[in-house]
Amino acid sequence: MTALDAAPLDVLDAYRTCEFATLGRDGAPLAWPTAVSRRQDGTLLLTTSLAFAQKALNVRRDGRVALLFSDPTGSGLDPAPQVFVGGRAQCPDKIMTGPRGAEDYWRTLFERQPHSRSYLSPPMRPLMHWYYLRLLITVTAEQVTVRPPVVAPPRPRASGVLSGALPGAGLLARYPTAVLAARDASGAPVLARTRPAPTQGGFAVDVPPDCAVAAGPASLLVHRHDERLNGMHNALVRGELRQTAAGWTLLPTTVVEPMGSGRPADALRVLRHARRSTDRYLDRRGLRRPRVQWDRFRDLAALARQQERSPR
Repeated sequence: MTALDAAPLDVLDAYRTCEFATLGRDGAPLAWPTAVSRRQDGTLLLTTSLAFAQKALNVRRDGRVALLFSDPTGSGLDPAPQVFVGGRAQCPDKIMTGPRGAEDYWRTLFERQPHSRSYLSPPMRPLMHWYYLRLLITVTAEQVTVRPPVVAPPRPRASGVLSGALPGAGLLARYPTAVLAARDASGAPVLARTRPAPTQGGFAVDVPPDCAVAAGPASLLVHRHDERLNGMHNALVRGELRQTAAGWTLLPTTVVEPMGSGRPADALRVLRHARRSTDRYLDRRGLRRPRVQWDRFRDLAALARQQERSPR
């Protein structure tokens, strides 16, 4: 028996992504969407490319993590309960150049995200080698909480002057809900989906009773994807969580939008960043760029394509 046995496993398996929170160097909880695979031993497997290795570096510094399964797009679940998982993670400093040890993860990803198979074509390999150089993150669940499906209440109106004065207000307004990443009294990360409302002092956030947040650094994550894990966008509004007479409020300070806003120039910028970040990770460890096992990834992609074509 593991803590994960308390979760509705079919629900976890159906979700295409989850929100994954780690603790930054300054102790701030940072959440980003990611794909996850449930292993037979009761652990959860996530991966991150060398280009976006900060999650791995955070885990090595402080293994306390949180996951929230709350965006059911593409899952086929209706309604879809939310599942919060708190636990500890490990991430060895071993660069995976092939799918060994994560075969189910990659097979499922290729099936659910068909466009990622195109990265394996010979013309794309020089541009996308960084995508397949991965670090494996294993999460052992210590706490599981099942929450009701998300119901977004009507958004309170706010004046243009008020909304425009808050960093990230325009960004948050484009999403029906956001995910609050905060810390509990012990400093561990916690996650809750909420609907931020702009106020004079920041963004008012409703926190469920089972999410015991504490004042301190926090952030609001928004992200989206379609049913085939395409059309992705994500952004993080970082700030400070404070308790007022009216409830919890996040005072925003900065906005992080790593993939850009969807402009054509953003794709080129992301590619350049990915290549440079990958090279930097390797250089700091005195390593040469490893050779990607393209044939093994191609075999798994072929299995996913075959599964897609087979009658259900």
